[in-house]
Amino acid sequence: MGLGRPDADGPDGLMAAPVAPAAGDPEGAGGPKPARNAKPARNAKPAGGPIPGGASAGRRPRRVRGFDVAVIAGYLGLAVLLTGGQWGRPDRLFHQDNDQMLFEWMLARAARAVTGPENPLHSTALNAPDGVNLMANTSVLGLGVPLTPVTLLLGTQPAFLVAVVACLAGTATAWYVLLARRLVGSRVAAAVGGLVCGFAPGMVAQAGAHLHMAAQFLVPPILALVFRPDSGRVGRRGVALGLLVAYQVFLGEEVLVFLALAAGVLAVAYGLADRAAARRLAPAFLGRIGVGALVAGALLAYPLWFQFAGPGHYRGMPFDAPGFRLDAASFTASARQTVLGDDHLPGLLAPNPTEENSFFGPGLLVLAVVIVIWLWRRPLVRALAVVGLGAALFSLGTVVRVDGVSTGLPGPYRLVAGVPLLDLVVPARFALVCVPVLGVLVALSLDRIRSAAVAPGDGRAGGPAVPVRLLWGGAVAAALLPLAPTPIRTVPVWPVPAFVADGGWRAYVPAGRTLVPVPPVTGAGVSPATFWSARTRLAFTAPGGYFIGPRAADDPTARWGAPDRPTALLLRRVAETGQVPVLTDEDRRQAAVDLRHWRAAVLVQGGLDRGDPVRRTVDQLVGPGREIDGAWVWDVRRLVG
Repeated sequence: MGLGRPDADGPDGLMAAPVAPAAGDPEGAGGPKPARNAKPARNAKPAGGPIPGGASAGRRPRRVRGFDVAVIAGYLGLAVLLTGGQWGRPDRLFHQDNDQMLFEWMLARAARAVTGPENPLHSTALNAPDGVNLMANTSVLGLGVPLTPVTLLLGTQPAFLVAVVACLAGTATAWYVLLARRLVGSRVAAAVGGLVCGFAPGMVAQAGAHLHMAAQFLVPPILALVFRPDSGRVGRRGVALGLLVAYQVFLGEEVLVFLALAAGVLAVAYGLADRAAARRLAPAFLGRIGVGALVAGALLAYPLWFQFAGPGHYRGMPFDAPGFRLDAASFTASARQTVLGDDHLPGLLAPNPTEENSFFGPGLLVLAVVIVIWLWRRPLVRALAVVGLGAALFSLGTVVRVDGVSTGLPGPYRLVAGVPLLDLVVPARFALVCVPVLGVLVALSLDRIRSAAVAPGDGRAGGPAVPVRLLWGGAVAAALLPLAPTPIRTVPVWPVPAFVADGGWRAYVPAGRTLVPVPPVTGAGVSPATFWSARTRLAFTAPGGYFIGPRAADDPTARWGAPDRPTALLLRRVAETGQVPVLTDEDRRQAAVDLRHWRAAVLVQGGLDRGDPVRRTVDQLVGPGREIDGAWVWDVRRLVG
């Protein structure tokens, strides 16, 4: 299928050719176009259809202009502004703090894999002695590997913030490039579309916690390769497609699943809307996909085997994925992190703050409906409408809920809830597919209004078009301004104890032994093991951690963290309740067994809300500890042997 920008008489038959821009007009898109009835010069070459880069046949691809640089700089500046609550603040994390701890750890692990001979798909730095299947977790190697210099020089927190900026600004930039080169003639329209695609409420919500969902900057180039407006270079483009798909796997597999579903629906819908184009381009379309599948399959065969059958693999998810769905009312509400957002309503309409994936507000949705009706003759618009509506419906889960009340109506997600792979995705994230759909529709409408400034008959500027442009531009601004994002919220975090951060632990932990943070948290709770390990760049080995793994060695059912040990459960319960239990000799015997299982050398307690009860409990289990460099330390080498 071809998603090239049509000329006035092109396949969509709706968008008029844009007029030549005035001197210095940043909207220029390749120079002046002739009027519809103008005759070509005697030696003029016939204009070809759209080709890669958005240039017509015989015309050089566009060069990067000052306007392009300004747009990209604007995206970067906005992304930096949104992350401003953490720059230079090691005592702060984004509000979903355990997720940031995990991704900081993943970035540190990627840097370790680059600089040392370690398996990038598995690590024993956490969950000692069994380790963690990184391929089965969100390891984001596609971000961690290129960010290795930042991680090594500046640390994991700056590396995480750079990754967030790259995800937001990179996604917006990628969509801007695709729009400007393939879909619209106005760079201003492309810039606004890119802004929506990169900084919609759902993207900002995900970026503060889930790098694997925010890293969508490869989506536009993948779509550009799949939907070419020509039939040439099938093999070369198929290879490029396969390489990008393989790379996206190491950024986030869930995004790739959504992309494949959306692209499939888009292709079918576009083909039904423009059967002639579908018949002409289908052979090359299928050829590129076939070559890409072979290349990606060859590159991903071992990593995917490791993910689903290697050490530490698991089955299913440790939470009820279908339960993470959106309320239908969320589509017209305001997200927390917008200028009109609040902290109460979004909590009733979304599973948690990181899954506020819709929240487009009434203005943008009304605008989208108007655009679809207005530009309905364009096959692309019809196809986008089908994709966006379908994704919105699937995000509602198995039972539709409106304003917090279940309607009892079955949601379309019920049709795929048991399909392999799809049963692992979070339904609420289907709404993220609506983000680029809305961004493209807005860009198409602005481009159409711009082209209306040329009178259809004689190529001269038409008076009535100017107020129409102003009115439509105002409508777009009114719909988008309430969605303007605010800086991602941060929360305080207990600092890494100096005993750990400065390496005092090294005198107590010989090779092959572990440092055990107290409490050695299992489950989905905040994990000091993960945080301390990340901030020290995996300097020590520790049990536990925040990850997804199997329930037991002989039970691959997914669970959060390591399989529970009695001592870990005991200390976690004390930390949560603040109550010191009456301990028995059996408790002390079990503690020794668990410490031997973890190969523990030293137990370390940092700052805890209820630290004193935990400290007194550990004293009863293994003997009194002592304070060293801001931490309580228990040397247990004599107990482990």
